[in-house]
Amino acid sequence: MNIPQSRLSIYTPSMMEARIVRYADLRPCYNAFIDTRSPGSEAKENFTIIGPGVSENPEQHVHIAEPHGFNIGGARQPPACVNSQHSHDTAEVFVVHTGHWRFDLGEHGDDAQVHIGPGDVISIPTKTFRGFTNVGADTGYLFAVLGQDNPGRVLWAPDVFEMASDYGLVLLETGQLIDTVAGQTMPPEAKPMPVTSAYQVAQLQRVSPQQAEGFVWRASRGDQERIIIGSGGSLNWDHGFEMRRITVPSGTAFDARKDANQQVVFVHDGILSISWADGAVDLNTGDTMTIPADLEYQMFSTPGCTAYAVLRA
Repeated sequence: MNIPQSRLSIYTPSMMEARIVRYADLRPCYNAFIDTRSPGSEAKENFTIIGPGVSENPEQHVHIAEPHGFNIGGARQPPACVNSQHSHDTAEVFVVHTGHWRFDLGEHGDDAQVHIGPGDVISIPTKTFRGFTNVGADTGYLFAVLGQDNPGRVLWAPDVFEMASDYGLVLLETGQLIDTVAGQTMPPEAKPMPVTSAYQVAQLQRVSPQQAEGFVWRASRGDQERIIIGSGGSLNWDHGFEMRRITVPSGTAFDARKDANQQVVFVHDGILSISWADGAVDLNTGDTMTIPADLEYQMFSTPGCTAYAVLRA
């Protein structure tokens, strides 16, 4: 989707509605990565909400394509579903929307493990193997932020390639996934992605359980607005973006605000009303909205609401 732009800085409700990705309208990809047929991983859903993300499937639906300086995505998985060990070259941050999750660090996931639940935030440093599993009793959803407009490609642990080869999935050097079961063939002169080497594995950092706990911000009651990622935040190393947790008590209207860059708001729970000079829209639980740069707006909620805001650093 291309976002309608206003040359006169007038945003009608319909224009602003086009900047919202409703949770109910999310379009999943069940074959986004090389591990999606490996036992335990075949039921996961991947979403690219803003920006291309790191999906290896060229048919992955992108809801909003306009660059923001970061990417927004999501992962929805049933109980016991696994996302295999991999590494990123840019920041990867998750907010737990629903479910309980275990994050496993290291090539085989045994260097350290962290358990997180609804409202918690985890930021795993770049060039570190990580995987995650829904360890709860119900389907869970993770809201995800990836650093930079081009977040690069995923580096998979070596055994992921071995598992994928048994299920008809081939990853090319270009980062494109070929599904031989679906009848796809490798383009002429295309080459498979080499299996991650021992040298590449050795270049990644390993972390202790104590270090891993420092990658997590635990949800708590308190401030109406708290910086989680960014200067003054709990997770304050460089990400290329900021993240804030905003609690809007029932019947409360926040002072008008605006930012020089586009802001993305994800509603964790409740209903959040966004109003501006030309109208208002309501965001429901699970919805994501990108707010135009330099637009003055207010937030109001009844009943109360908790949301997370992401903006360029």
